[in-house]
Amino acid sequence: MAPNSVAVAMEKPDNFSLLEINGSDPSSFPDNKRKSISPKQFSWFLLLKAHRVVSCLSWLFASVKKRIAFSSKNMNEEEDPKSRGKQMYRFIKACLVISIVALSIEIVAHYKKWNLDLMNRPSWEVRGLVEWSYMAWLSFRSDYIAPLVITVSKFCTVLFLIQSLDRLVLCLGCLWIKLKKIEPKIKDDALDLEDASDFPMVLIQIPMCNEREVYEQSIGAASQLDWPKDRILIQVLDDSDDPNLQLLIKEEVTAWAEKGVNIIYRHRLIRTGYKAGNLKSAMTCDYVKDYEFVTIFDADFQPNPDFLKKTIPYFKGNPELGLVQARWSFVNKDENLLTRLQNINLCFHFEVEQQVNGVFLNFFGFNGTAGVWRIKALEESGGWLERTTVEDMDIAVRAHLNGWKFIYLNDVEVTCELPESYEAYKKQQHRWHSGPMQLFRLCLPSIIKSKISVGKKANLIFLFFLLRKLILPFYSFTLFCIILPLTMFIPEAELPLWIICYVPIFISLLNILPSPKSFPFLIPYLLFENTMSITKFNAMISGLFQLGSAYEWVVTKKTGRSSESDLLAFAEKEEKLHRRNSESGLELLSKLKEQEMNLAEQETPKKSIGGLRPKNKKKGNMVFKKELGLAFLLLTAAARSFLSAHGLHFYFLLFQGLSFLVVGLDLIGEQIN
Repeated sequence: MAPNSVAVAMEKPDNFSLLEINGSDPSSFPDNKRKSISPKQFSWFLLLKAHRVVSCLSWLFASVKKRIAFSSKNMNEEEDPKSRGKQMYRFIKACLVISIVALSIEIVAHYKKWNLDLMNRPSWEVRGLVEWSYMAWLSFRSDYIAPLVITVSKFCTVLFLIQSLDRLVLCLGCLWIKLKKIEPKIKDDALDLEDASDFPMVLIQIPMCNEREVYEQSIGAASQLDWPKDRILIQVLDDSDDPNLQLLIKEEVTAWAEKGVNIIYRHRLIRTGYKAGNLKSAMTCDYVKDYEFVTIFDADFQPNPDFLKKTIPYFKGNPELGLVQARWSFVNKDENLLTRLQNINLCFHFEVEQQVNGVFLNFFGFNGTAGVWRIKALEESGGWLERTTVEDMDIAVRAHLNGWKFIYLNDVEVTCELPESYEAYKKQQHRWHSGPMQLFRLCLPSIIKSKISVGKKANLIFLFFLLRKLILPFYSFTLFCIILPLTMFIPEAELPLWIICYVPIFISLLNILPSPKSFPFLIPYLLFENTMSITKFNAMISGLFQLGSAYEWVVTKKTGRSSESDLLAFAEKEEKLHRRNSESGLELLSKLKEQEMNLAEQETPKKSIGGLRPKNKKKGNMVFKKELGLAFLLLTAAARSFLSAHGLHFYFLLFQGLSFLVVGLDLIGEQIN
């Protein structure tokens, strides 16, 4: 053996290792002083980590305090007490308090190792009130709470699997349409583009209400539709309550009328029924009987000039056709994370849901805009009704019950906007999910008594309403926001990984397929959909039981964004308008400024206190209490999961809780200073 070698021998020769080190290189024997850490260094290390944790918590609480300071006045002034969802908020707070108490007990039990030996000890050996209480809780939990939670979780899991199967079938149907190249057909002699007398009479309706940012674009786009001027009429249905805005819209209508466009301005004195009341009032005009079709564009929609030539021909030779629906495209889909996530949902809705239902069932929900109706179909189905906040779905269901067929055109797109702030998006989703439940209650007897086939009745009741409008928000909120956090404190009811991770990711992949550029946003999309479940669930409950917020209608905020081609087209129009009759333009501008000054002078004495001038209202980002409550509930459950080393359960709860926190602090979407 070499003189500088070291031999290590083991006592058990049947299981040993031999290590031989040659040389006296000091690197082979690390210095013990370098390896060891002094107590002082270890204390500084812990202090550094604690400082980082405190910094994160202080930033969190500072953000919450700042959001509350900016949003408290807005919430008090703008929100109707009936629409705040107080019962839901109290329920979430109760769950949060219970989870915090349970987490505190579990932390004590974890460090005292009660989970390991307490249940195996007889009751007379249990010492202390706390130990006895914990043992009683374990017994009560396993005997009474766990069976109930397991039953509810199994029920929600079944609903989850049914809804997932529905998504899969829709995707397979879309794939079949793509492979077989199935699409609606136009008859060869449908429309003679050379003969102007062959063009049917078309009524264009643009309902709007306080749409200051977008009225000019929508009126301009509708006025440039390629259709004979004597066979088209544009109705600008203005429900604005701002006199200044009314003057601006009138001026815009007058400008296009002077160019030869057949366009009229209409304003209701009694503004009831929201959009349905506006459309219903417009259809009562005497001249409507001269028109065969009516096309509806919301105020932020900008159709291409060839829109009518791509949609109207489908009606000729097809007397049973009542509706032709076009697809929406979004000018601001890449504006922020919120618009990107909305684009994923709506791409799936149009590419898959609308297209599959249109091809195989000749029925789908009317999207309320970018569609052409046969006026006869509207009249025979009862016209526009003001009984719900989803008048578009209402008329579609009644037309379907009367035997009318629908066609969806996936290749005809109309540009519009997506809500850029979470507050606007939340209000929009509340209306979209409360209205269908109102309609279901009202339409169920009519569906059962109708003369359509049993299969169509089943599709309406079980798929169109129950599965896609009721079950989806119910199970997503109950399973992932309530049951899953509770199972962290009730190990007997723990959910398997395939429910939490594998199946949701698979379904999210299916949803993203129509918009492949959105694949990097798969995980944020999954988390955000679960975050939105509380809004959709609350809306569904309010609509089903006719609560006060079910009839709430808030116009979705617009920004007036335009695509590059739209900007170029409207730049030329703006230049011509500014050149035209500059004197009348100056008179209008001076008149508007004078009215604004008069209004300001009238309001100043009423709002000034102690001689102080009133400050301008600055609207800041909101704080959403229910989302924040669920955020802390999920983070509390994540802490309990961390104690039990649950792995994926912990990461899911952690990131889902953080997503609720981001949304609750209104840190997603448009940021308002």
